[in-house]
Amino acid sequence: MHIPGFAGYRRREDLRTADALLRVQVADRMLKVKDRLESVRADFARNYQVAALEPLGAQIFKVTELEGRIRHAEQGYSGISADIRIEEREINKLYEFDLQLVQGIDAMMAKADALKAAAKKDAEAVDAGLEDFRATASTFEDTFERRMKVISGTEVA
Repeated sequence: MHIPGFAGYRRREDLRTADALLRVQVADRMLKVKDRLESVRADFARNYQVAALEPLGAQIFKVTELEGRIRHAEQGYSGISADIRIEEREINKLYEFDLQLVQGIDAMMAKADALKAAAKKDAEAVDAGLEDFRATASTFEDTFERRMKVISGTEVA
């Protein structure tokens, strides 16, 4: 750490590692949302909510897609010659987005729980629950897209 220039490089590498670990945690939590939705699908089938199976399947597909995009997204601070570089001051902005993503996952989990409860009710309750989940997932995706624009430097203020 006493070699000129090395301390800053090491600190940025630590930030990059922390960013990668955080994204893995977020992606793993997305898998839990997917698992919950799979449980809801089984409940829909048991309770003869057949019309809701296709829209729910679309949401399961969307959650799976988002999980993969998060898991394999560009990392925070990149090495010396990477195409996309995130400096230390920008990493904190990314962490704010990551907090919003975690909160969005919590909201999706709550909406999935509400869908599970709606499975025993009428079709209107199921449709309303599906719309709530779809809107929450859309907000989550928008947040993720903004995060990626910050990383690539293409976000317009």
